[in-house]
Amino acid sequence: MNGEGEFYTILGFDMETDCGSWSPFYNGLVEGTPKILDLLEKKEIPATFFFTGEAARLHPEIAKMIINKNPAHEIGCHSLYHETVGDPIFEIPGIKPLLPEEVKNRIKVATEMVEQACGKMPVSFRAPRLWGSTEVVNSLEELGYVADASYPMFYYEEQLVPYHPSKENWLKRGDLKIVEIPNFADVTIESKDEYRRDRDQWPLFRTKNGKELLKHVDNFIAYVRYRHLPVVLCFYFHPWEFIKMPKKFSYGEGTVIPDRFLIKNCGKYALEQLEVVIDGLLERGTKFLTAKELASKKW
Repeated sequence: MNGEGEFYTILGFDMETDCGSWSPFYNGLVEGTPKILDLLEKKEIPATFFFTGEAARLHPEIAKMIINKNPAHEIGCHSLYHETVGDPIFEIPGIKPLLPEEVKNRIKVATEMVEQACGKMPVSFRAPRLWGSTEVVNSLEELGYVADASYPMFYYEEQLVPYHPSKENWLKRGDLKIVEIPNFADVTIESKDEYRRDRDQWPLFRTKNGKELLKHVDNFIAYVRYRHLPVVLCFYFHPWEFIKMPKKFSYGEGTVIPDRFLIKNCGKYALEQLEVVIDGLLERGTKFLTAKELASKKW
């Protein structure tokens, strides 16, 4: 795509259990989603909501609420549970990756659950933690998906704009119909983290503030425009970030204490800072699209 001068933004919300895999609760999904929808309505912009199959099955009313609030919003899929469907970047205690032969059927079941909840088959996907893979992309292609917003730019760094991936290697350009959408990272930063997570700008908007995040947006805009590329920002947020999160989760046979950055400033502050980010992006001239809309463009 000869998109020099084009500037698009996807706001993606991953509809999952509170604090990702660290709890079985859905308080954020139920209480946080209406707050997100009110802000999006105020700003008159669409977003993509990636539901895990379980979230859609247990709370179909939330999926229906999203579409009823604004038919321009998109319902996507976020795997069956908040699980490792692709290639893990680092180890997580108690969470093992799916075997390659499990991936397609797992996504198929999740797809059916999301479709049953909202009445329409999802065609956009995001892997939990952005841990995609070649097996995931090929499965999505076979299942009829048009967009996969799983590419973690902070880690792989190579792809800066959406692309059609190769069926042999999802990290490379190829001939698949599905469009791979990189998630925004500030690749101008000299990383000091083993996994380069300090280039990933989530959750900077709430651990610091929206203006700090926008500084990295400006770095990225300058970086890609210097290369005569279109600017495409894909963000990931979670409804649980917009209600107060407890410092620990006790259930089953033990207690989980998340790292501080996962829960810091969740609630009212996070919502205020998301508005700062949205306003800043609008001032910079972006057009907000859903993942499906972005995939329909020529890349």
